[in-house]
Amino acid sequence: MFRRHAGRTLHMVKGRKKTLDEVLARLPPEEVAEAEREAEREILELNLRELRGLAEKTQIDLGRVLGMSQPEISRTERGSDHLLSTLKRYVEALGGEVEVVAHVAGRTVKLRGV
Repeated sequence: MFRRHAGRTLHMVKGRKKTLDEVLARLPPEEVAEAEREAEREILELNLRELRGLAEKTQIDLGRVLGMSQPEISRTERGSDHLLSTLKRYVEALGGEVEVVAHVAGRTVKLRGV
């Protein structure tokens, strides 16, 4: 399967490197669409602890940024029903951002102001 990585070099053709976008432009649209669907299915699903590990932060590191103790961070990570504001603070403390996406009536919509 193909994966999009902006500007990533794939191979050389006549001494010139081709980017993934250039290669994809030469493929039949149905192949590109299938590759994109497959990539979307492979999006990482992580819990908060795994997300923190991906960011290479400890519970203590995160607690310092959030003004919380290590046991409080641990309880937050073990929880399963999080307030959106808590998730937002947690992810922002890892240097990320939260987007809320809704899937309704066959459409995918990014919610604003949430």
